[in-house]
Amino acid sequence: MQTVDFLKKHRVKIGVVFVTVLLAFWLIVALQRSVILLTDPDPVAKALGVAYLLLPMIGAWALVRELSFGAQTERMASTLDSEGGLPVDDLPRTPAGRIVREAADAQFPAYQAEAEANPGDWRSWFRLSCAYDAAGDRTRARRSMRHAAKLFRGEAD
Repeated sequence: MQTVDFLKKHRVKIGVVFVTVLLAFWLIVALQRSVILLTDPDPVAKALGVAYLLLPMIGAWALVRELSFGAQTERMASTLDSEGGLPVDDLPRTPAGRIVREAADAQFPAYQAEAEANPGDWRSWFRLSCAYDAAGDRTRARRSMRHAAKLFRGEAD
């Protein structure tokens, strides 16, 4: 039973580790293939090798960026949790477990007003990000969370 509880509690982290390992494996294979193509005397193969070399670089950059974003988000959530400032997850859900969109939309203006009233407070932007996510707007949720992270690190105005 403890194993099941552990897996439920850490399923997102386990998923991240799994995808990271798969991506790292792909990066290594792609790097190996690019070296093989670069050593081929055919100019077309060399050009493909250069192009293939760029893929692991872009993949590694994206991996590091997303992992650091996740770690930063977790630090902010821990800080807010210790302060008692995390938004309460009391929205009604469908039988499938999804948040009822109308309920999320009804709560959204309060979080938006808080962020507008405190534009330099990362906590307000974190909560706004959660509200965007609950309302189903993932793009704005990530943008708001990235802004909250900049404020948290002291990089934004």
